[in-house]
Amino acid sequence: MSFALRIILAFLIIFLIEFYFMRKIVNGIQIFFPKTNPKKIKRIIRIVMAYINIYPLYLVIAWFLSSQTRVDLPDTIWFHYFIVYPFWVGILIIIQSILILLAVDLLRIIFSPFLKKYKNKINSYSRRFTFVLVSFFILYVPGRIIYDYYTVSIRIKEFKVANLHPDLRGLKITFIADIQADRYTDRARLENYIEKVNSTHPDLVLIAGDLITSTPNYINLAAEMVGKIKAKYGIYTCVGDHDHWSYRDDTKRSVREMTTALAKYNIKMVDNNKIDLVIGRSLMRLTFVTNTYVNRLTGNSLDTLLNNKGYDLKILIVHQPGDSLIQKAKFYNYNLFLAGHTHGGQVTFIFPYLQISPTMFETRYMRGDFYFGNMLMIVTRGLGMSLVPFRYNSTPEVTVIILNDKKQIISN
Repeated sequence: MSFALRIILAFLIIFLIEFYFMRKIVNGIQIFFPKTNPKKIKRIIRIVMAYINIYPLYLVIAWFLSSQTRVDLPDTIWFHYFIVYPFWVGILIIIQSILILLAVDLLRIIFSPFLKKYKNKINSYSRRFTFVLVSFFILYVPGRIIYDYYTVSIRIKEFKVANLHPDLRGLKITFIADIQADRYTDRARLENYIEKVNSTHPDLVLIAGDLITSTPNYINLAAEMVGKIKAKYGIYTCVGDHDHWSYRDDTKRSVREMTTALAKYNIKMVDNNKIDLVIGRSLMRLTFVTNTYVNRLTGNSLDTLLNNKGYDLKILIVHQPGDSLIQKAKFYNYNLFLAGHTHGGQVTFIFPYLQISPTMFETRYMRGDFYFGNMLMIVTRGLGMSLVPFRYNSTPEVTVIILNDKKQIISN
């Protein structure tokens, strides 16, 4: 499908979504305010819709006028606060409302043959429900976005390993990912996150890549912030998708500059390699596999990197989780598989009994813990954002893994 056709399709989908929403909300307002002129209501809603659609219209015009394959947004506060944010907040309110309203309408269609004599009453209740629901999400969506912007949760996971070496019992590994320094995740937000990391008093810190979002402007800031982390046995990171993209036309330079910047703070970015840590009399193997859109290690090279014996604990650190890599790690008897990339389903919509997120179309490993035999995979929510400039129902996370023997019980 050509780019132009995708643009047309995207605009058609947006139009249909907004048209459906407008019809529903107009009916909802009219039921509560019957004396209000319907034309006036429609006019106000159309003005609001036109305003929030300035952003996608700008992107299309800028793309046609640009000689590049991507559009760089103006780096000004007013543009983001008055153009970018209104679109995304508005579209989230609309989609979040529609997900539930469509389910209600579907139920109405299914049961309508059996409830014909209650048709008028059901329509009245449906319109009232629409108004209340949309009003709730107009308040909840921006409130939740603000909460997820400023809040960082610390999740503690005790991981019990059979016959764990005594010198590894109680070892505290703080695991993070997707810091993604950029115009949205600025110095203040990064400092707050790093303070949370240090508050866990880690023995070892492992990072699943994506220290920046794009452009080389944030490489030094990301390195400086991560350089403030304190860990007894060091700080190590694999390579993430966005670590390749500071220079879109030179991914090797992007990784090289990120690696060099981190090295100034004694932090190692490891690209398809391994590191051995001696902790007391125990030996731990850390294996870093670059599993991104740009580079994926496969075949004999992957097997050679993963095939190692004689270690008291083996940890695989990757950016993207994936089924084939999971099965390889399980085959080679890894204890821990650590990944990021998903942002925990950065935008996750409220729906009964389900977590609905665009991330679901890419992977079923959205966030949390997954067991594969004796191996535990953890997908952490991270901090940063991409595509959408905020999080919704996906609070940033610092994951703390405390190792223990299966026969031991951790005590506070």
